[in-house]
Amino acid sequence: MGAMQEYLRAFRAMGSDCVVRIVVDDDRAEPILDRVVEKVAELEKRWSRFLPDSEVSQLNDHAGAPVFVSPETFTLLSLAIDAWRVTGGRFDPTLLDALQRVGYDTTFDDMATRPPVDVAEVVVNTNGLDSVVLDARSFMVHAPAGLHFDLGGIGKGYAADCVFVQVMEDGVSGACLDFGGDVRVGGITAEGGGWPIVIDDPFRPGEDLAVLGLGDGAVTTSSRLRRKWPTTAGEAHHLLDPATSQPAESGLASVTVIAAHAAWGEVHAKAALIAGVADGAALIENAGLSGLLVTDDGDSIAVGQFEAFVMNGPTLDQ
Repeated sequence: MGAMQEYLRAFRAMGSDCVVRIVVDDDRAEPILDRVVEKVAELEKRWSRFLPDSEVSQLNDHAGAPVFVSPETFTLLSLAIDAWRVTGGRFDPTLLDALQRVGYDTTFDDMATRPPVDVAEVVVNTNGLDSVVLDARSFMVHAPAGLHFDLGGIGKGYAADCVFVQVMEDGVSGACLDFGGDVRVGGITAEGGGWPIVIDDPFRPGEDLAVLGLGDGAVTTSSRLRRKWPTTAGEAHHLLDPATSQPAESGLASVTVIAAHAAWGEVHAKAALIAGVADGAALIENAGLSGLLVTDDGDSIAVGQFEAFVMNGPTLDQ
C-alpha cells in the first residue's frame, strides 16, 4: 500500500469546470477518479436539458403524461419541489420556457460566441409544483401539461453530493469536490484537518474574498455575474425572478451559503440572491444556514455563523 496523499482530477462537465481532490493511497487513486468522471457523465446524461434523450428532456417532452425515471432523478425532482416550497417559490425549477425566451436556449459555451439575442415576449409562469404527482414506489413523475423543468443548478449540487458519497464508499480518507462553484468536502486533507475553500470576489476575478475552513459540508455560490449574455433589450443573466420571469434585479451580485449538502446550499444561495439583501439574509437564517451576501456596490454582509468559518480575508461588513 502506498502513502496517503492528495490526488487531483480536473475535467469539464455540466457546463462547468470540475475539480476533484481525494486523499487516498496511490495504488487506488486513478480508478477512483476514473469512476468520478464516469459518474458525473452518467448524471449529466440524465439531467441535462440540452440532451434530447435525457430524463429531464423526456419529462419536458411528455408533460401531461406519467414518466418513469431513475431513482436518482426521482430524488432530485423531489428535492427540487421541497426547495420550491421552503423558499416560498423563489427557487423555481420550472422556468425553462422563460430562460429560453431571454436567450438561454443553448449551452452557455455556445452562447459566448453569438451576437445579441432577440428577446421574445416573456410570460410569467403560473404553473405551481403542487400539481406534480410523485410515486416513490415506481419512481413515476406526472407533471401537468405546459410545465417544463430546468434542473441545472440544483443538479450540479446534487451531483457533488452523490459523487461525494461514492468516493467515501470507495474508501478515501478525504475528498473535496468542486463542481462549478458547488463545493462538497469531508474527511481529512493530506496534511490532516479540514479543507480550505476559497470564495472568489465576484467583481475581481482571481482575487479571494475570503477563505473558509470546513471539515464536512458544502459551500455553494450563486452569482449573476458568471453567466450573462447580451440581448437586444440589454444584458441578461441566468438567475430569473419567478415573480417576473426576468433576470433578477435584487441588489445582490452573489450569495454564498454554507450547508450540510451542496444541493440544499445551492437552492438557498439562488433563492437568497433573488430575494435581495434583507429577505435573502432572513431566508438563509430561517433555514439554519450561514452565508455571505455581496451587494451590487461590493459590500459583503455575513449571515448566521459565517464568520466562524473564515480562516482569513478582509473584514466583513455587518
